[in-house]
Amino acid sequence: MRDFLNDVELNTLNHSCAHVMAQAVKHLYPQAKFWVGPVVEEGFYYDIDLGDQTITDDDLPKIEKEMKKICKDGKRIVRHEVSREEALKEFADDEYKVDLISNMPEGTVISTYSQGDFTDLCRGPHVDTVKKCKNFKLLKHSGAYWKGDKNNKVLQRIYGVCFPTKEELDEHLALLEEAKERDHRKLGKELGIFMFADLVGRGLPMWLPNGFTVRRILSDYIMDKELDLGYEHVMTPSVANVALYKTSGHWDHYKDDMFPAMEMDDEAYVLRPMNCPEHMMIYKSQLHSYRDLPIRMAEIANDFRFEASGALTGIERARAFTQNDSHIFLRPDQIAQEFKEVSKLILDVYKDFGFTDYEFRLSLRDPEDTEKYFGNDELWEKSENELRAVLNDMGVKYYEAKGEAAFYGPKLDVQVKSALGHDVTLSTIQLDYQLPERFELTYVDENGEKVRPVVIHRAILGSLDRFIAFLLEETKGVLPLWLAPKQVVVLPVKNEYHEEYAQEVVKKLRKAHFRVQLDNRDEKLGYRIREAQMHKIPYELVLGNNERDEGTVTYRQYGHQEQTTVPFDEFVALLNDEVEKKALQK
Repeated sequence: MRDFLNDVELNTLNHSCAHVMAQAVKHLYPQAKFWVGPVVEEGFYYDIDLGDQTITDDDLPKIEKEMKKICKDGKRIVRHEVSREEALKEFADDEYKVDLISNMPEGTVISTYSQGDFTDLCRGPHVDTVKKCKNFKLLKHSGAYWKGDKNNKVLQRIYGVCFPTKEELDEHLALLEEAKERDHRKLGKELGIFMFADLVGRGLPMWLPNGFTVRRILSDYIMDKELDLGYEHVMTPSVANVALYKTSGHWDHYKDDMFPAMEMDDEAYVLRPMNCPEHMMIYKSQLHSYRDLPIRMAEIANDFRFEASGALTGIERARAFTQNDSHIFLRPDQIAQEFKEVSKLILDVYKDFGFTDYEFRLSLRDPEDTEKYFGNDELWEKSENELRAVLNDMGVKYYEAKGEAAFYGPKLDVQVKSALGHDVTLSTIQLDYQLPERFELTYVDENGEKVRPVVIHRAILGSLDRFIAFLLEETKGVLPLWLAPKQVVVLPVKNEYHEEYAQEVVKKLRKAHFRVQLDNRDEKLGYRIREAQMHKIPYELVLGNNERDEGTVTYRQYGHQEQTTVPFDEFVALLNDEVEKKALQK
């Protein structure tokens, strides 16, 4: 997919098309006044004041029709440079343009662009003629506060996209349609995974029975793997004293992303944004010998961050989320081996989920912008060099990214390519000398001296919420059998003849620890089968006379047309084999 922000040709074209849209809007709504029309990741938008009028879905085709006329007319786009006084006079009746001009620094070159009967304030550049903007599509509309301030008036924002050729536009629109079908917010609603309610709070997801089941299975899955590798699980509170985060450094470097502090009993408490300070305190509560290390502490932890309203994206980016978090306390000589073990765990998990398109990113501090990081240069250089050396020793292919480090240390991020081509960070491993220093953590070395441990922060599934969002979009909601909230739906052909046997099958499947649903509604069989398909349940069992009389089941797997009749025990063996192998959906 082409990059609208950094592709000069695409950026210029979309900026020009925004002006074509504004011209069309002005033709249809003479009262329209315009704020800004930038190029964004998905194309372009323009913020417009239409007075008392509100744009609806029915208006977009009308605007598109007018835009086509403008493009066909083929007027040239001409640039003019004007003085501040000339600009203020030209746009005197538009308070939005007057505001823009008035806030420009002295000496700014002010330019306008004209195309036929439309002139707009703009620094450009633009294409030379509106003819080049003909391959466009208006995508959606919404409201937007002027200057992003909720105390200001709501303007009408119209989004669009433009490409040099019709083929590129069609390809892009097909991708957008595919993205709609894969959108985890749509799938989450259709499959009963999660919900939001403004009365509960924006960005605060509520997990419905199906969603909670998926979360529970994922939690058990990763905790079992951790237990096999010597991790110990803890549980810490979701709220803590502000003093804890001042000690860790989060308060100074992260408080703008935290919920406001709550004052009570002469103390200030805050919802935690992460769990490392609490884990530091658990480690510090006991004396440790060099023989005790590494200590692998893990938690499935609820965290809270006050994300900006505009950044909230379903469960992919929410204000309440759950992390598969761990902190490993170790000696410096154990860094390489432990780093390798964590990397192996990540690759093992990715194999189970069928992830193959990923790469490693070494995220480093930006040496030219050190204000947002804490600690000293020596420790940063030491930890960055050690991570680099470990990766080189492992023979792992990676690339470096300055400015992407955590504020307390460098990290290795695993960047997974989604089905829609997005780069998503799922797992991370971070090396940290800073927090052990700030919390004065120690262990007794072989010489009887108290020395500092090193900490590895690691998240394999990362945020469970984001991981589930990623899975839903990767699979279009068709989860593998071992993870599906409902694994089997049982459908008696006619209740009066077959429900008793259906109930018996359901009881046996539940006893065998499968998640099963009986659909004995007074609806036609075909309707109930379609419903099961819509809910993407892996297996449907249709039970009629033959099945009842012979003790068999007839099953159909999701996405397949063929039906297979087998003895009940054989069907259970099939399910057990698929679950044990964590087989991917075929």
